Amino acid sequence: MASKEASRKSAKRSSITTWPLYIVLVIAFALYIVYQSSAPLAIVFGVMTFVILVVLIGLEIINGSRESGKIRSVLEIVAAIVVVVAFWFALRAVLHTNYPIDAVPSCSMLPSLQRGDMILLQGANASTIRAPKVNVTKSGLQGMLGNQASESLECVAYKVSGNTLFVSQVVQPGYSVGLFRPSSGGSGSIVPYSNQSGNLVKYACGVTEVVFSNGTVMNEAYTSSITIGNTTITGDRNNSIIVYKTVPQDSFYKDGDTYIVHRVYAILNASGTYYYLTKGDNNPGLDMQYQNLPANQSYVEGKVIGSVPFIGYLKLILTGMLNQPAGCSSVLQD
Repeated sequence: MASKEASRKSAKRSSITTWPLYIVLVIAFALYIVYQSSAPLAIVFGVMTFVILVVLIGLEIINGSRESGKIRSVLEIVAAIVVVVAFWFALRAVLHTNYPIDAVPSCSMLPSLQRGDMILLQGANASTIRAPKVNVTKSGLQGMLGNQASESLECVAYKVSGNTLFVSQVVQPGYSVGLFRPSSGGSGSIVPYSNQSGNLVKYACGVTEVVFSNGTVMNEAYTSSITIGNTTITGDRNNSIIVYKTVPQDSFYKDGDTYIVHRVYAILNASGTYYYLTKGDNNPGLDMQYQNLPANQSYVEGKVIGSVPFIGYLKLILTGMLNQPAGCSSVLQD
C-alpha cells in the first residue's frame, strides 16, 4: 500500500502543469471573437486556439496515463467517448433530427442570430414549420425549378448613363429601384416587373434602411414582398428559422456553404411535395434570387428552437471557418 501511495504521489509530482494553457486558451478564444472583423488577426487567434486545444488534449491524456496508468487512462477516454456518442444519439432520438446541434456560420441572420451562436435543432416538416403556405401546381413548381435564370431576379438600385448600366445595392442619388437579371459574363440587365408574368414567384422591390457598425445609416434596395398566384407575402420575423443543406448547383454551395441557417419566407405545396422559400433576415433578397434552388423537405435538417452565444465558434474554428464573412458590419432594418 505504501509503495502504491508513493508511486501515485510521484506520478502527481511528475504531471505536466496545464492550467496556464487553459488561461491562454480562453484568452486566444476571446481574442478570436473580438477580432472577427480583422481577417489576419482572426486567422492567427483561431489557429492559436485550435493548436492550444489539441496540445491540451494531448497533455491531459499524458497526465491521466501517469496518474492512473495507461490502461485505466485509455478506458476513461473510451468511456468519455461513449458518453458523448450516447448523448448525441439521445438528442437525435428526442429531437427527431440527425443534426440536433449546429453553429451559425455567417451574419445573414442578424440581429436574430449572431455568427458563432450554437443552435439547437428539432426535426420539422411543413406542418410544424411556421410560414405562409401556398398551393401550386406540379407543372408550375417544375417550371420554376427548371428555369432558375428567369426566377433569379435581384432587387437592386440602378442608373443608366448613356449605354452604361450602373448597379448597386445601396440607393444612391439619381438611382431607381428595380429587378436585375445577372448574366454569366458579370454584367446583366434590368427587367421590368411585367416581364415576370411567366414566373411562379414574382418579386416586388422596395427601399429599407441599413445601419452600419460605425453608426452610418443608408438606404438599400430589397425584396419587399413576393406574389404567388393571387397570394402576396411579406417577410415575417415570427416565421420559423430552418437549417437546410445546399446542392452543387446552388451559388451558396459553390461559395463553400454546405448548410444554410435562414428563415422560411413561404412554403410551396405541390400536391404534398413541399419546397421552402428562405431568406436571411440580414439579406436584401430571398435565397432563390441569388441562384439557389428552394430547399425541398429532404434537405431540411431541422428548425431552430434555441441558441447559445459564442459556443458555435468552436465548430467554426475546428472546421477552418476562421474568416468573418461579408455582411457582418451592417444590419438590415426590414
